[in-house]
Amino acid sequence: MEWRELLCGNRIRENHHSYKSSDLRTEFEKDYHRIVGSASFRRLQDKTQVFPLDKSDFVRTRLTHSLEVSSFAKSLGQNISEKIITLGLDKDFMPQYKADICDILQCAGLLHDIGNPPFGHFGETAIQEWFIKNLSIINYKGEPIASLLSAQMREDFYHFEGNAQAFRLVTKLHYLVDEHGMNLTKGLLGTMIKYPISSLEINKVSGNIKDKKMGYYYADRGNFDDIQKTLGTNGCRHPLTYLLETADDIAYRTADIEDAFKKGCITYQTLLAELKAEEKKESNIEYYNMVALLETKYQTAIEKNIEQPEDYAIHNWIVSLQGMLIRCATDSFISNYDLIMSGRYTKDLLSGTGAEHISEKLADIAYRKAFMSKPILKLEIAAETTFNFLLDRFVDAAIYYDTDVRLTDVQNKLMILISDNYKSIYRIYSRDKNEIERLYLRLLLITDDICGMTDSYAKALYQELNGIE
Repeated sequence: MEWRELLCGNRIRENHHSYKSSDLRTEFEKDYHRIVGSASFRRLQDKTQVFPLDKSDFVRTRLTHSLEVSSFAKSLGQNISEKIITLGLDKDFMPQYKADICDILQCAGLLHDIGNPPFGHFGETAIQEWFIKNLSIINYKGEPIASLLSAQMREDFYHFEGNAQAFRLVTKLHYLVDEHGMNLTKGLLGTMIKYPISSLEINKVSGNIKDKKMGYYYADRGNFDDIQKTLGTNGCRHPLTYLLETADDIAYRTADIEDAFKKGCITYQTLLAELKAEEKKESNIEYYNMVALLETKYQTAIEKNIEQPEDYAIHNWIVSLQGMLIRCATDSFISNYDLIMSGRYTKDLLSGTGAEHISEKLADIAYRKAFMSKPILKLEIAAETTFNFLLDRFVDAAIYYDTDVRLTDVQNKLMILISDNYKSIYRIYSRDKNEIERLYLRLLLITDDICGMTDSYAKALYQELNGIE
């Protein structure tokens, strides 16, 4: 892969105006303004990161998480660009590429969760499980829908994925000017695609990180193929995707601990004890140093007579930890540069580094102490009830929408509630399609609409349709 292709500033729909623009921004800077000014991005302020519908102004939402990922991703872009230049790793890497890489990663960080449904990653699971349970028992003209859809169409719903939904949203659903969504640059779109495979190619045991999930829907294969061909990635991950993914890992693995502490799920003593217990089995110097640093931060707070030394210790330790993770990820990218650029690197950037063990340990602590806490579990059960109800009602209404079969009065009313923009996109892309593909697109219309909901809106709609005040 070559940087001059990977950093492509072209768009799927090019602007063919002949006049000379006075806009001095680069194409990637224009992407940034399209994103931050979009309603889709603003909705992230009311979407769950870890704690659904939380009233605290401290814990992260998808919006604040995305801002942090954007910042870390840009930092990683600065680091690796500078090292490629100073170490002379790539004779074709031009100094001006550094700014483009930073802008692309900054934008990609803002977008990486934009396709996620309400109520966090549990929302993805709830949607997958609903379709696995129901597609084989819901009929269309006397036949189970599961048997009518092609294998890839069917697997798209069984493996419903927020990353694939993000790609769909920015290339189609966000109706900025026309049916091309935000019409972002291809270099940015390629970076967003974490899993450059279809739902039929998922292989969780291959050992290759790009095969874990799907990256695009059958409906969006044309845009996917266009981007792959233009960028020269051809089924491989874009090199910047590794940096985006690492920025996400750094953000959530450190922030989840901080948020869990603030919510009372863990204490300073619990965190230190957990880390020390693992330290006895770990000879890694980075791990040892970070555990020692946590104790040092606490002692500093005591010496300064800080009123809440635990808060001081954890918050300041998190900042230092983030710096260490960024450094390790940078070194890993540079060490594996040839493998990454040839599409042969199969792991995440922290794998095999001094940061790997502490990163995994923090994820384990957050899972056990926060994600599996009773308040979270109760909210997830409530969220499943909401998803099941909305999918039951709206899929039932959508099956015969835009066909010669007359809808009931209630079904018509339900379809009126669906976003007009999304229905417009459906009508545009369903033209000249056969009956089964149109049915597939109507099912996608419902997942599109539900994924576009915020936590509060999904909860309120469930209550309103059930007559609950």
